[in-house]
Amino acid sequence: MKKMVALLEGCDSLSKLKRLHAYVITNGYQDAPAIANKLINLCAVSLSACLPYATLIFRRIKNPETEAWNSLIRRFSLTRFPLESLHCYNLMITLPVSLPDGCTFSFALKACEKMKAETKCREVHGRLVRTGIDSDVVVGTSLMRCYAGCGVIDGARKVFDEMLERDLVCWNAMIACYCQLGLHQEALELYDLMRVSDVGLDGFTLVGLLSACAHVGALNLGFQIHGFARENGFLENTYVRNALIDMYAKCGSLDEALDVFNGMRRRDGFTWNSMVVGYGIHGRGDKAIAFFKQMLSAGVKPGLITFLGLLIGCSHQGLVQEGVEHFEIMRTTFGLKPQVKHYGAMVDLFGRAGMLDKAVETIYASDFKEDPVPWRTLLSSCKLHRNKEVGELAMRELMRLDKLHGGDCVLLARLYSDANDSQGVARMRKLIRSQGTSTISGWSSIEVDGRVHRFSVDDASHPDSKQIYDLLMQLLPLASSAYHERMQ
Repeated sequence: MKKMVALLEGCDSLSKLKRLHAYVITNGYQDAPAIANKLINLCAVSLSACLPYATLIFRRIKNPETEAWNSLIRRFSLTRFPLESLHCYNLMITLPVSLPDGCTFSFALKACEKMKAETKCREVHGRLVRTGIDSDVVVGTSLMRCYAGCGVIDGARKVFDEMLERDLVCWNAMIACYCQLGLHQEALELYDLMRVSDVGLDGFTLVGLLSACAHVGALNLGFQIHGFARENGFLENTYVRNALIDMYAKCGSLDEALDVFNGMRRRDGFTWNSMVVGYGIHGRGDKAIAFFKQMLSAGVKPGLITFLGLLIGCSHQGLVQEGVEHFEIMRTTFGLKPQVKHYGAMVDLFGRAGMLDKAVETIYASDFKEDPVPWRTLLSSCKLHRNKEVGELAMRELMRLDKLHGGDCVLLARLYSDANDSQGVARMRKLIRSQGTSTISGWSSIEVDGRVHRFSVDDASHPDSKQIYDLLMQLLPLASSAYHERMQ
């Protein structure tokens, strides 16, 4: 028996596994739990994985043990058929022979996460509580990820807060949950709590925090994390360096991004894309093109994100011909199908250059004329060039698509105002009232002492709002006086 288990552990191919399985059957070992578990684990999970064969073996076992169930539940949760994982889980919990353990619940939660099955997630959570396994930190971390994957971040945070013990993986997972749902400020606030709790950091923590810094513009905190990474030997980690480049590039510190890039011994596609996109979004189309050429010379294949960065850079710098050329290269040379953002960038490219007819032509020639993004981009260009005719066309298309919102009406109203068309302004105001469209308030942010504060017009939510407004009232006359002195 031990020899058979050892042979199975050394199995590295499906053909060898089938020969060993035949030997198991002919010698009457198929009902031995250790051998049955090993066979299913090899078929379902290992390098020689074959799910249909694993299922066949499983069905021939009289009383499958928990380990055998777990192998199937785990494997199905990793495939395109997570529902099968939950079917196995449901069947297992109805049978008295095998009891689910922490691994069972973790794999079932992974399937729920992939399916975004919130109701099933809550059901599994309830069973966890009844069995007392909810106190397990590994299972708790899986539950957090499941709630976040279903979009229920409050549920994920509640699980996190109620955990009796939290390891570093758990903290990292909660930070990742916030970043996954775009709640980057909350991720940074969790980092503050993490420091107070005296929890160490690893590469995964740094990557998550740098991603949050990149999205909220917390450059100073990003500098601090860079320093920590340097002092603690994390700069050998490619993922950390990539996250640093991405953070610096998105925050506009392109020289620092370049320094990190130049210090890398190994670069992957993400590294190159971060530089191309970074230069692109900050209006350095020429630099983005230069890095694109270096990328090709290094043998790295560009992708959709690469070309989006290129097109944005060309648009912001007015490189119309270069933008058109790279749009064509994307399709013909690399066989990539442009997505709605690429067409939006092309519309912006032509629109900024005043080529509004070409922008309209681009939209109608694309597969995305039924998407509001290119029409909204066109409307912005019409405001820039005070073109009422094309602006009204964009507005009609948005109305046809039933995608009109208050910001579009405000944009066209300003266009009318610039053209001294009071009737047009009145029509837009009436449209806003009649359709119940609403505008989304813009906001700004400022980083002070490593914390990012967000505010909007007439915002009074900050606890020090009165002092802030009092100081602003003192600064306004000084700013006005300085302006008039310069004008004289």
